[in-house]
Amino acid sequence: MANIVEEIKRPINEEMKLFEQKFYESMQSKVPLLDKVTRFIVTTKGKQMRPMFVFLCAKLIGDVNEKTYRGASMIELIHTATLVHDDVVDESFKRRNFFSINALWKNKIAVLVGDYLLSKSVLLSTDHKDYDLLGVISRTIREMSEGELLQLEKARKLDITEDVYYEIIRQKTATLIAACCEIGVLSNNADEVLAKKMMDFGTYTGMAFQIKDDLFDYLSSNVIGKPVGIDIKEQKMTLPLIHTLKTASEKDRKYYFNTIKRYNNDQKRVKELIEFVKSSGGMNYAIKTMEDFQQKAKDILNEFPDSEPKKSLHLLLDYVIERKF
Repeated sequence: MANIVEEIKRPINEEMKLFEQKFYESMQSKVPLLDKVTRFIVTTKGKQMRPMFVFLCAKLIGDVNEKTYRGASMIELIHTATLVHDDVVDESFKRRNFFSINALWKNKIAVLVGDYLLSKSVLLSTDHKDYDLLGVISRTIREMSEGELLQLEKARKLDITEDVYYEIIRQKTATLIAACCEIGVLSNNADEVLAKKMMDFGTYTGMAFQIKDDLFDYLSSNVIGKPVGIDIKEQKMTLPLIHTLKTASEKDRKYYFNTIKRYNNDQKRVKELIEFVKSSGGMNYAIKTMEDFQQKAKDILNEFPDSEPKKSLHLLLDYVIERKF
């Protein structure tokens, strides 16, 4: 998988190297404690998949310029802020095998650092009068918050339909990848039609990405470090489960609904539910839906002339649903 990532990066290798420096600069402040935390964030960064989308989409129609770098930094600031806040909400002390910000500096500092990063993403656009990018990131922050709250509200009642699930994952996950793709082309003065097209491309990609994440919950061979059945234990209704319960008999539905509601910490019952989801076709249904979203994204991409960035975006799309973590 590491080789695929290197291949994806090939047309934007130099840009990604330069981006690291620019991203770090975008976080700097006059507060020593903040700088200590942001230095830690830079040294524990992930694959930086989102900036890759920004640069590749920019190169699909032109060159990477200063506005592209600013757009990629805005996206990464939002993404990092949400991860920092998520770790506080989830009381999680590890992130990519490193201690999380809240584990090292406690919740209060983690929340304030997350707030600071969000404000920096907005300031980065206003300071340079990138008002089109400001519109994109403001919408993205709002949608991500709405998605999280919608999921929390529905988790209480466990009444998530397939349509509600799609809306949750569109807002929670896909909206940020959509913003990457839209910002990439807007940095090269794309018109409204092209910007919307790339936003759709990012949305379909993000939907496929999140369904893949949800499938890991049912795979004993997953290597993302996520225990099998954790979504069920946390009463998260994901696509394989929603489809299974919708198509199950009344008796099975009641029994397994009870597992989620009252016996979600009973290992035997959770394992039994996972096996039921697999045997009832819930997994296959989710895989097919994920592949449908991937194909919709590929159809948009195929409207562009062949180029190295286009080839890399195709590889990135394949990587999204073939990844093992």
